[in-house]
Amino acid sequence: MSIFDAVSEDAHFLSRKDSSELLGTYSEHTILLDGEHWPTVEHYFQAMQFAKPEDQNRILDAATPRDAQKRGRWAWPRGRRGDWKQTRVAFMTRGVYIKCRSYPEVEAALLETGDRRLVENSQYDYFWGCGRDRRGHNYYGELLMRVRTRLQEEE
Repeated sequence: MSIFDAVSEDAHFLSRKDSSELLGTYSEHTILLDGEHWPTVEHYFQAMQFAKPEDQNRILDAATPRDAQKRGRWAWPRGRRGDWKQTRVAFMTRGVYIKCRSYPEVEAALLETGDRRLVENSQYDYFWGCGRDRRGHNYYGELLMRVRTRLQEEE
């Protein structure tokens, strides 16, 4: 058995960008944060890259989470927050936590993963996901597990 098989046996793999995945950022679950109703966690996350309300609103108005992501990438040279690299995980965690607290079915889906390792199964994303060789940082999976622990403690 390889190291990859051992990791896979007890892990729950998911895709952050799958709109049918309850634990993903593309799922259509509106969240209320900072006085705005964000269509998805992805909309909120992409908008938080920017300090200017007009840049945030451009992302808020995106028709889909994919469009919100594209607008976030397109606009970043115009005024991304100076502390974005230090705060991006915190913003994503905040969005996911609020989504779980707002939707019982999402909270239940996360809690049903028990103590399994959660892995964002992206072969191209080595920051949020595990990457093609499963050596990525998997920050999305890690933050889901932290949110899960917090929800368990709050019960």
